Amino acid sequence: MSTPPAPQAAPRIQAFRGALLHFLGDPDELGASAHEYFDDGLLVLHDGKVAAAGAAHALLPGLPEGVELADYSGKLIMPGFVDTHVHYAQTDIIAAYGEQLLEWLERYTFPIERRFADPEYAREVADFFLTELLRNGTTTALVFATVHPQSVDAFFTAAQARGLRMIAGKVLMDRNCPEYLCDTADSAYADSKALIEKWHGTYRLLYAVTPRFAPTSTERQLELAGRLLDEHPGVYLQSHVAENKSEVAWVAELYPWSRSYIDVYDHFGLLRPRAVYAHCLHLDAADRERMGETGAAMSFCPTSNLFLGSGLFDADAAKRHRVRVGLGTDVGGGTSLSMLRTLDEAYKVAQLAGQRLSPLRARVLSGDARLGAIALSRRPDRQFRRRQGRRFHRARSGSDSADGSAHGQHGRSHRAAVRIDDARRRSGDTCHAHHGSARIHEVAALSRSRAIAIGASSRPPQDAPGASSLGSIGS
Repeated sequence: MSTPPAPQAAPRIQAFRGALLHFLGDPDELGASAHEYFDDGLLVLHDGKVAAAGAAHALLPGLPEGVELADYSGKLIMPGFVDTHVHYAQTDIIAAYGEQLLEWLERYTFPIERRFADPEYAREVADFFLTELLRNGTTTALVFATVHPQSVDAFFTAAQARGLRMIAGKVLMDRNCPEYLCDTADSAYADSKALIEKWHGTYRLLYAVTPRFAPTSTERQLELAGRLLDEHPGVYLQSHVAENKSEVAWVAELYPWSRSYIDVYDHFGLLRPRAVYAHCLHLDAADRERMGETGAAMSFCPTSNLFLGSGLFDADAAKRHRVRVGLGTDVGGGTSLSMLRTLDEAYKVAQLAGQRLSPLRARVLSGDARLGAIALSRRPDRQFRRRQGRRFHRARSGSDSADGSAHGQHGRSHRAAVRIDDARRRSGDTCHAHHGSARIHEVAALSRSRAIAIGASSRPPQDAPGASSLGSIGS
């Protein structure tokens, strides 16, 4: 006689009430229909996945008795931010003083990245970095580790423990760098392949093949980077391009056969969907057209570009050539882990270029129409912002918890100083919203904010990606 199946447990139902904002598509295509705003909204989860989202008055009557209802009235509920370019290993040199790109790498970046050969040091920095991301409302990021495989292991282990959607990879660098950071084309390929097999698709973690930039990779290394992408569909690629004029001239010397800097990557098959290139400042029309044709995306890093004196990003040119653009903090050259402060600086860069940047325009990575959406059957990465009247205020004291202030301090003492400095700052607000039209005002008002990120489940699913405000991860 067969045993009857055990009855399935009833789903855990949670509901969150508050002002609700999420994004449905590209505002350049959908206009005002690209986002939804409910002044009194309700987000309903079944076992941690979205079951409904909309006006509270419409959804509350259908909630079963005994549902867990959290009232966040006076706060804004929205998907977490996506940072499309950041170096977790450079947390301790955020905004290090007084250099442009190539000198900055030699003086600050390479010496601090050397320390990530120590797994314990890598673990400590990864824990601190992810804590700071969450404090700033960022729930997904495209992250550079270092050349050391253990730096990737430390980062993904810390991200998995928090249930975060993260994309990261081991840096590939086999020339024009200190010997203590130099791998080989073959060792980098083997290490990356092993890391992909270990981490890509594990829970919410994804892997990115990560050549630092063309000057620090031989042609053989770039060729093998392309092979990794071909062998592992769904893996991302991240790198840098055309950040600094001296860098562009150097690439022309190292690759004299190439038409341009971006042509080097194209030659090795590295322009494709899921390829994200940071900066993209000194490009011509042919470069941008090729990026648009291949589906490669740009990461606009305004605080870094301004701090290192690299140049101004041309958002309108990217739009003309149909290139997807997202925003990156680029810490440590960038000066803040706050995506709202990054949006603030992006607005100013556009103004300097005679352009107008709406806060609703940024989108990148997979081109998923659900970017930033609170979509059904997806596990949300959500954050709450305190609101007072029509102005949203930070929900805890302090502003950017990992702000840079033009210093060159390193190590644990700097991280302690960041915490102390954060506790001393008290002013700032975020954004405005019209109650009727649900329009978001310009990003100039989005400075010095604090987000409280409500962390994802400690037991995340292995499928649907979390929603994001600035980009969509996965396909």
